[in-house]
Amino acid sequence: MLHLCYILSVVKQVATIHARIDEKTKAESESILRKIGMTPTEAVRLLYRQIALRKEFPLELRVPNNLTAQTLDLSDRGEEIESFDSLESMVASWKE
Repeated sequence: MLHLCYILSVVKQVATIHARIDEKTKAESESILRKIGMTPTEAVRLLYRQIALRKEFPLELRVPNNLTAQTLDLSDRGEEIESFDSLESMVASWKE
């Protein structure tokens, strides 16, 4: 007696996404993703899955006001940064 086995495979339909991003952002992001063991493809899948599940963008996106934007720019450049030895000394500096 001869038995024939057929293996049926279900092929998922897959869509492809193409995105353009600057090299610096790509390199910095992929470095962080590697540290947490995630590939760029997995990160995009996760983002899209969360959007689909929540029916909204999964992160709160806000535009900083002018003062906050200026402060962040200075900080990014390493300018006008203060360091304190304790929380108390930081709070005391606010009174000066």
